[in-house]
Amino acid sequence: MFWEIIILAMIAAFLGLRLYSVLGQRAEHEEEPSVTRLEQPREQQRERPAEAAAPQGQQAMPQFSGVTPAIERGLREISAADRQFDLLSFLEGAKGAYSVVLEAFWEGDREDLRELTDADVYAGFEAAIAAREEAGETLKNSLVRIEDAVIHSAELDGSIARITVRFIADIAAVTYDKDGNVVAGSLDDAIESVDVWTFERDTRLPGPKWLVTETDEG
Repeated sequence: MFWEIIILAMIAAFLGLRLYSVLGQRAEHEEEPSVTRLEQPREQQRERPAEAAAPQGQQAMPQFSGVTPAIERGLREISAADRQFDLLSFLEGAKGAYSVVLEAFWEGDREDLRELTDADVYAGFEAAIAAREEAGETLKNSLVRIEDAVIHSAELDGSIARITVRFIADIAAVTYDKDGNVVAGSLDDAIESVDVWTFERDTRLPGPKWLVTETDEG
């Protein structure tokens, strides 16, 4: 009996060691986190090419959603000619230019107008300012907000990128005569204004400068 107990104890101890060995190794493997692609070291990520990456030396094709096929084609052509072109950045810049040009016209600031418009558009603004000054009239207009700015058309004509934007804005306008009397408008009531402006730039030239080349009412 005594030897049987010793033999059983030795067998139990042997099985216990084997069980600990197996479970211990399994537990250690389960505690190690699995390395996913996003968790790999940057050096390893660089070595594995991304499936969606553009071929080396080529620019990734931009995505232009919510526009007509004709506009999308024009934007793609502009993007191909100008690798720095970004649609959202362009629209933000167009809204900024819209605001600056309007304020410059209202204040009679010829310098800012000349900086942001081509010769023909500037000539039209300058003539209107001169007529207003001759009549002794002044404007106290305010751009309350730009409600919307959407691409109306886009094309690449040779190296010239041309994009037309339709602006919808709320503008409060009032005109005073030389004696300070209100001739027209009111600053208390904003009126919706719809303008269609065309912007152009030569893609061969450095920098992202666009000029207003045409202004129409929507």
